[in-house]
Amino acid sequence: MSEVKARRPLKAYSAAMKRRTALKVLPFAIALASPVWAGDNLQVAYGKRLVETNCARCHAVGRTGQSTHPDAPPFRLLHRRYPIEDLQEALAEGISTGHPDMPEFVASPDQIEAIIAYIGSLGR
Repeated sequence: MSEVKARRPLKAYSAAMKRRTALKVLPFAIALASPVWAGDNLQVAYGKRLVETNCARCHAVGRTGQSTHPDAPPFRLLHRRYPIEDLQEALAEGISTGHPDMPEFVASPDQIEAIIAYIGSLGR
């Protein structure tokens, strides 16, 4: 003869389901509570990847360090040397006159926003 297991009382089952639902919803609630912060972090991270890939060969792209090319300013100082709007325009048109041997770099609007967000984060 097989044993019959006792069922959980409905009240306990209901409480367990509420906890599971709350745990599933929690990440979405946190993201919705601070969408700008989450978006900004993603934008900054994307910008960082872009400059590490395309610019770090000559420029210091972090909060510290020296540029390897003598005519390439560190990214953390760009916002002091140039208005951000000028950097956005230069990236949109394709930077071709940074330092004499700088390769031409043309960025998409999404890339420009990310790069500018990253440069801005270096000044914080």
